[in-house]
Parts: sequence; C-alpha cells; structure tokens
Amino acid sequence: MSQHAEHISGLVERVTFHSTESGFAVLRVKARGHRELVTVVGTVPSVAVGEWIEATGMWRIDSQYGQQLRANVLRTTPPATPEGIAKYLGSGLIKGIGPHFADKLVQAFGMEVFEVIEQSPERMLEVEGIGARRQQRILAAWHEQKAVREVMVFLHSHGVGTSRAFRIYKVYGDDAIQKVQEDPYRLARDIWGVGFKTADQIAASLGIDKQSDLRARAGVEYVLQTLTEEGHCAYAPHLLVKKATEIPV
Repeated sequence: MSQHAEHISGLVERVTFHSTESGFAVLRVKARGHRELVTVVGTVPSVAVGEWIEATGMWRIDSQYGQQLRANVLRTTPPATPEGIAKYLGSGLIKGIGPHFADKLVQAFGMEVFEVIEQSPERMLEVEGIGARRQQRILAAWHEQKAVREVMVFLHSHGVGTSRAFRIYKVYGDDAIQKVQEDPYRLARDIWGVGFKTADQIAASLGIDKQSDLRARAGVEYVLQTLTEEGHCAYAPHLLVKKATEIPV
C-alpha cells in the first residue's frame, strides 16, 4: 500500500457513521478511478448522501473494516447531477425535505433547485405539499448548512486542516470567520490543539503584520505560558529572552 498522500474525489453513496459532536465520519464513496466503493474516514462538520467530496490522506488496512483512506483533509461540495441532488436533499440533512419532497423539487426545478432555494424561495410554494411552514423549515436548515460550509472554506483557504477547522467552528459557530479575522491569535487561547505557532501561520496568511500589537501580545503570552509549563514560576529575564528568540521574525 502506498505511503504517499493520495487525493480522491467522488460521490458519497452512504454515510456509514457521522458524529455531530466530533465531526468524525465514515463514508462509502463512489470515487473516480475506483470500480468498487471506497471507504473514507475523516472529519467533516456535516455530510449527506449525494454530496461530492474531495479527500486527501493515506490508505490504511483496518483489521476489522479493511482498506480505508484516512483523510486529513476532507471537503464536501453540493452535488452536480439531478440524481445526486435528489439524494442530497432527501438525506435528512435539510430539515423539511425527505425523499418524497426531494424528488418533487428536482422534478419541478431540475438543476436549478439550489438556486431556487437560495434566491427565489417563494417558488417552492409551487410544489404541491410544500406550504409556508415547511418552506420556512427548509430555508432555516439551508442557511445553517451554507454558513457551516462558508466557515470551513474560509479556514481551509488559510491552511487550517479539517479537524482543527471543525473544532474552531464548534467553539465560534457562525461567527468563526469574523472572530478569526479580528484576532487569529485568540485561537491559541480558545481552541484545544492550536498553539501560538499555528495561530501565527494563520495570521500571516491573513496578512497581519509581524510587528503588529496583536502578535506582540500573543507572543508574550506564548513565552510566559511555555515557561510556566516548564515549571518556572519566578521572573527570569534571561529565560524570557531565550524563549522569545524561538518566535520567527
């Protein structure tokens, strides 16, 4: 089995397991270049049958479940075929739409169904059985999923892996983009598994100057915290200087 990271893409045929708390997912995927369904294991905020995934990771053989791609990067995008759209909408991810109404919506609007929900939601009332109440449930669920996707795309674009991105979203919710843009160094204080160096890389990606006050304060906090963890409890200027030199300039 190759020990090099491999990238695959394909259609989610089955969600074997997904935890809304940790984001851990086990997916069966119809991937390009593979005759049989492949198993992809990784972290993703939400996922549904019919979605298209992009995954990068290492192949492993599980003693119980066989060959799996253990993905360290896992992204989902809306489906791009009528069949995929129907599966996606009918998967239960969008509250208010089951398989029955998913088929009706696709029959009514075809490939434009996402555009109708997003830009012309009143047109959903044209579909028999969808009244104002169900329409509002659909809209609320749709915008919730859109917010999650936007946060994940933003964090991925600044070099944040999927597992960390999920933890950030769980802490900050829909405000994640705004909070990270305002002060990426807060990640080191608020998010388990994110330290100063990771936050500093994100800050650089966001264009925050290395001489900024934000970085200076975060650097001092990092140095003091590191010294405390090493057992130092008294003021020692030489130790502060030594640790400060570890921060890239």
